[in-house]
Amino acid sequence: MSVRTSDAEIIALIKREVVPALGCTEPIAVALASAKATEVLGCIPEKIKVWVSGNILKNAMAVGIPGTGMTGLPIAVALGSVGGNADAKLEVLASVNDDHIAAAKQMVREKKVCINHKPEAELLYIECEATHGEDISRVVICKSHDNITFIQKNDETIFESDDNKPGKIAKKDYPDLSIERIHEFATTAKFEDIKFILEGAKMNRAIADEGLTRPYGMQIGKQGIANMIKGILGNDMMNYAMCLTAAASDARMDGCTLPVMSNSGSGNQGLTATLPVVAVAERLKADEEKLARALIISHTVTIHIKSFLGRLSALCGVLVAATGASAGVVYLLGGNYKHIIYAIKNMAGGITGMICDGAKVGCALKVSASVGSAIQTAVLAMDNIGISHLDGIIEEDIEKTIRNVGRIGSEGMIETDKLILQTMVCK
Repeated sequence: MSVRTSDAEIIALIKREVVPALGCTEPIAVALASAKATEVLGCIPEKIKVWVSGNILKNAMAVGIPGTGMTGLPIAVALGSVGGNADAKLEVLASVNDDHIAAAKQMVREKKVCINHKPEAELLYIECEATHGEDISRVVICKSHDNITFIQKNDETIFESDDNKPGKIAKKDYPDLSIERIHEFATTAKFEDIKFILEGAKMNRAIADEGLTRPYGMQIGKQGIANMIKGILGNDMMNYAMCLTAAASDARMDGCTLPVMSNSGSGNQGLTATLPVVAVAERLKADEEKLARALIISHTVTIHIKSFLGRLSALCGVLVAATGASAGVVYLLGGNYKHIIYAIKNMAGGITGMICDGAKVGCALKVSASVGSAIQTAVLAMDNIGISHLDGIIEEDIEKTIRNVGRIGSEGMIETDKLILQTMVCK
């Protein structure tokens, strides 16, 4: 018999997985490795070599690097080296200035950064080697975006963790959760114990406002609001939620320098788990406590599903976060545990299968589509409409349904992931 996960363990899990990040987390993780390697080296390197897994490469090829007007890993590596603060983890580039950016661009122009694909590596793997004269430093990050597992200078190993071994994150790294326990926790925990989640809402709302104001990326959110004002799109809850969340993704993926509150190592997942819930709360004029409990449901459901899927896969993580958001929206609409089950099953039977073809400005389209599905499935759930367990991957048991989604993304789409990367690098 499993031991009931305590409130304190759930809070610790949320605080571990819902953290601030500046920029897309894959290139930022590589910048973190570069910053740490430079710190260990003790000076700006003459040369930096980086080896990354296919999923890191895929998610870093086309995404904007904050403040630079450039995309891709070389500038991220260079900027991490000349101006990064490794102690800030996923906000490693928060303190860079114009001089750092100029120096990083010069480093890229002089071809001092070399990026290599390491196909045999696990899904999330970054190895950075920095050299200056006879000195050499080496840093490895694996399994999660800010998890430094190996540090070496010359022939001396400074640090090596047990995680510096092949294999994905073990399920034991997550407490024993269920949708039922998540709902119980979110609806009964003391407000004072969970109100911290509102800070993430403020952070993500700020970058959404930035995306609605300036022409970032494909301007999906900004133009969506404009078309609502013109009457081309309806000024309803669904369109508002889609536009608000897409605007934040527009800004983030195009290199906006504002941080976001991420979820399970992804900024877009953090935005998608947060902003649809915020949008609905605004339209319903929900108070802070109601919003906080809805956000706790959304983020924790996302973390729970991601624990079966893994940090990176061929399955777009935004659809998982949108599933969490759908559950949070159900709570705001007055739904109970049964309605949340309907919403999660409706999402699993609807948009499961959306592929991840790398981080880029076009991700905002996937964010928008996923949020639309989240609102639709929540409304259906409130009418007691849920997809049948006879359909596809849906099971009577919600936990079995979640495991099915995880298996499809982590096991069933391995070859899809390889084909996506091959297609991207051969363009």
